[in-house]
Amino acid sequence: MSTPDLVIRGGTVADGNGGELFEADVAITGGRISEVGKVSGKGAEEIDARGKLVTPGFVDVHTHYDGQVTWSQDITPSSQNGVTTAIMGNCGVGFAPCKPADHTRLIQLMEGVEDIPEPVLSAGIPWAWESFPDYMNWLSKRDFDIDVGAQLPHAALRVYVMGERGARRDPSTTEDNAAMAKLAGEAVRSGALGFSTSRTLNHRTSTGDFTPTLKAGEDELTAIAGAMHSQGRSVLQFVLDLSTIHEDLPMMLRVADTTKCPISFSITQNDRSPNRWRQTLDEINAAAKRGLSITAQIAARPVGLLLGLELSRNPFQTHPSYKAIAHLPLKERLARLHQADVRKAILSETATATDDPLFFRPNYDKMFLLGDPPDYEQPPENALGPQARKQGRQPEELAYDAMLSDQGRGMLYVPFLNYADGNLDATREMLIDPQSVPGLSDGGAHCGIICDASFPTYLLTHWTRDRTRGEKLSIPFVVAAQSRKTALSVGLTDRGLIAPGYKADVNVIDYDRLHLHPPKVHYDLPVGGRRLLQDVDGYEATIVSGVVTRRHGEATGRRPGKLIRGAQGVN
Repeated sequence: MSTPDLVIRGGTVADGNGGELFEADVAITGGRISEVGKVSGKGAEEIDARGKLVTPGFVDVHTHYDGQVTWSQDITPSSQNGVTTAIMGNCGVGFAPCKPADHTRLIQLMEGVEDIPEPVLSAGIPWAWESFPDYMNWLSKRDFDIDVGAQLPHAALRVYVMGERGARRDPSTTEDNAAMAKLAGEAVRSGALGFSTSRTLNHRTSTGDFTPTLKAGEDELTAIAGAMHSQGRSVLQFVLDLSTIHEDLPMMLRVADTTKCPISFSITQNDRSPNRWRQTLDEINAAAKRGLSITAQIAARPVGLLLGLELSRNPFQTHPSYKAIAHLPLKERLARLHQADVRKAILSETATATDDPLFFRPNYDKMFLLGDPPDYEQPPENALGPQARKQGRQPEELAYDAMLSDQGRGMLYVPFLNYADGNLDATREMLIDPQSVPGLSDGGAHCGIICDASFPTYLLTHWTRDRTRGEKLSIPFVVAAQSRKTALSVGLTDRGLIAPGYKADVNVIDYDRLHLHPPKVHYDLPVGGRRLLQDVDGYEATIVSGVVTRRHGEATGRRPGKLIRGAQGVN
C-alpha cells in the first residue's frame, strides 16, 4: 500500500453527513481522502489532531470575489474561516461578459451593490477578457488558496446583449432573449455553475440607478435558465424584495418548473413584516414537494451594518455640520469632532432622508456597541436608546462618543435583518428548515459597512457553543449544513464529506479556542483600498486538495486552489 501524503491523527470527526462525532485518523493521497479509521501506515506528513475537531472544508455559496480573484491569489477573509470552496457571481453582478465601453458601468454597479470601492476595482481588474468563456479561461490559469466557482451574472449579460436598453431596464425582445440564451449556454459549457439575478430596489449603481435586472421579464429569465440547464446542471440564484415577493416568488417558481433548473434564493426576517419568512419557507417546501429543486440561503446571524468615522456610513453623515468636515482625513476630522462647538452643532441637528438604501434614519433602539468579543445577539436593553434613557442622556451623545473611541475607529452595530424579535430564534428556525443552507456571507463585498465573511466560524462558535439566549444547534448539524449541504446545492458532489474518494478539503479546528475578534479596518486592497476584516483564532490547519494552506492561523503560501469548471462528481 502506498504511503499517504498526509495523515490527520486521532481527531474528533464531524464527517459532513450530520451523524454523531467519532474519533478517527484521516489519510489523504493524491488530493483525495483515501482512508478514514485507524490508519496504520505513517504519512509523508502528519498532523496531530488529538482533542481537535476535524471537519470537511466549508463551501460558501454566496460570495463576491469576482474582482478579487483577478488581483489576488489569497481569497481572504473566507480562507481564514475554514472555507475551501467559494462561489462568486451572486446577485446578478460581476465582470463578464463585458465590452470595453461598459467597464465603468459594471464597476459602478458592483461599487453600488456590494460596496467595493471604484478605485480598487479600476486599479485591480486587468480586463483581460470580454466574453464569459474568456474570463473563465483567464481565471483557470491562476492558483488560489481555495477553490473558486463562478456564476454568470445577469446584469453583465443583459448589458452586453442589450447595451443602453438593458441598463435602463427596457423589456427584452425575442431576439434579445435568444442572444442571451445562446451566451448563457456557452457560459455553462465553459464551467459556470449557474446564473444569478437581482430584483431588489436596494441594488443600485454608485450613481443611484437601479440594477439592470430589476424588472426582467419571465420570458427573459426562462430563456436564460432553460438554455443553461440544457447544457449541464445549473443553479438560478436570485434576490427578491419583500415588497414584491408575492409577485416575484411565484414567477421564479414558474421559471424553475418550466426549465427544471434548480433555484436558490435568500430569505431573511424583515422588521416591516417579521413573520413573512415563515410563509416563504412554507411556499418553497410546498414547491419542493412538487418536485422542484429549491434552496433557501439563510444568514447565520443578523445582517448588520457597522457604522463609524472610518467606514462608509455613520449616523451623522446627513447632518450639515458633519457634512462640512466629512471630506477631511480621519485624523483631521477627529480633531474637529473633539471641538466643543463642532460637537454641539452636530448633536443639535437631525438626520435627513437620503436615497441611499443602506442609510437608515438612525433608530437608537436598534443600535449597539458590538463589544469584544463581538456580540451579535444582544438583548434590546443593551441598545444605545435604552442605555441613554437609563443614564439621562441623549442616544446621539453615546453614538458620538463611541465613534470617537479607539482614536476615531470605534464602531456601532445596527442589525437590520434577522433581528425583528431582538433575538435569533427566527434565524434558528430558518437554519433548520430542510430546504435551507447557510448563505449570504458576501465574502469580498461590503468592504466598509458589513463584515459577514466570518459566518462559517460564527455558525460553529455561537450556534453550537456560545449561545445563551435560546436553543443551540449541534456540531454535526452545523458542519453538514455548511459543507455537504451547501456543496450539493451548487452541484459539487465531490466534496463536503470526510469519506474515502472525496476531495481532500479538510479543517482541523481547536474548537475550544475558536474565537472571532472584533472587525477592524485594513488598507490592503489595490491602491490602498479599505476593507473590514475579522481576525479569527482556532483553525489549526486548513487543507485544500490534500495541501495544507493554513497552519495555526497563518498562510503557508501554498495555493492548490483552482477554478471549478462546472458541476463535479466523485471520480
